[in-house]
Amino acid sequence: MIMAPKLTLSDARLVLEGSEAKAKEIGIDMDIAVVDDGGHLLAFIRMDKARITSIDVAINKAFTAACARRATHEYAAMAGAGGPAFGMHTSNQGRFMIVGGGLPIFVDGMIAGGVGCSSGSAEQDREVAQAGIDRLLG
Repeated sequence: MIMAPKLTLSDARLVLEGSEAKAKEIGIDMDIAVVDDGGHLLAFIRMDKARITSIDVAINKAFTAACARRATHEYAAMAGAGGPAFGMHTSNQGRFMIVGGGLPIFVDGMIAGGVGCSSGSAEQDREVAQAGIDRLLG
């Protein structure tokens, strides 16, 4: 039987470090969350000037990315108004995110978790999330 990779707290801290470094580099304080493959929170940081309203958004972006095994921005067209999956964002008690900034974390082709970032634009959030994954896998 092939065992799925599991993120450890040390792994989650590496993701946070990489994401936080990128957020500082681009000058935007962010809320950054890391979850395991089941969407359970492993680690979270709120940088000093990150939006309070983005705490849940970051956590839910990470949840969506890990559980759906897909980046949150990929759902924008299909789940937005007029899309074939419109309303999907209300699933999972409203936790399903369709805005960029949530990325799945794959290790050896298998889902290990997700990272969610919020407080910048969708593109900035995604860039910061990717930096965390790059730190982990680099």
